[in-house]
Amino acid sequence: MKSSTRLLLCLALAFSGSLAQAQKFDYRLLATSRTSTMEKEMNQAADAGYVFGSVMGGETGMGGKEVVVVMTKAVGAPAVKKSYRLLATSRTGTLQKELQQAGDEGFDYCGQTVFASAMGGREVAVILERDPVSGPRRVEYKLLSTTRTSTMQKELNQAGDEGFQFMGVMVGKTAFGGSETISILKKIPK
Repeated sequence: MKSSTRLLLCLALAFSGSLAQAQKFDYRLLATSRTSTMEKEMNQAADAGYVFGSVMGGETGMGGKEVVVVMTKAVGAPAVKKSYRLLATSRTGTLQKELQQAGDEGFDYCGQTVFASAMGGREVAVILERDPVSGPRRVEYKLLSTTRTSTMQKELNQAGDEGFQFMGVMVGKTAFGGSETISILKKIPK
C-alpha cells in the first residue's frame, strides 16, 4: 500500500472516529399512570426539541403501573418540533376509529404498548407523531384484532396484499375480559 493511500486511510478513520465521539444525546424519561398526562408531557418535551424514542407499559421499580416513554434529542442539532397524540382504550373498535381520525390529521405511528390504567383496567396505548415540517400527509390505518393467531396470519397477508405495512403487534385484554392479538398496519395513500 502506498504511503499516500495509508495516510488518507488513517485520516479518514481518525475523522470518522472524531465524528462518532462528537455526537451527544440528551434524554427525557417520562412516566405516569395517566395517558392524558403522558400526552401533555410528550408535547412539552417536543416543544423543547425532543422526539419520541420508545414506549413501554408495565410495572416500574416502585411497584406502580405506568406508561414509560423515552424522548431523545441530539445535542447541538437543529430543533425538530413535532406533536404527539396518545390513544388509549380497552375497545379495539374505538381504537380503530381514533387511529383513523388521527391518520386523517397526518399523525404517523410511533409505538404501542399495553398497560394497566389508574382505573384498574388494561388499555392498549398507541403513540402517534406529526411533523409539521414534512407537510400534511394522510395516513390510512388498519387495526386487526383476533383471539386466534391463525386468523391473524390470514388477515395480515390480506392487508399486505392491499398495500398495508405492518407496524406492531401486542396482546391485550378486551373490554370483555378475553385476550386478543392486536396488530396495527398503515399505508400512505397516493
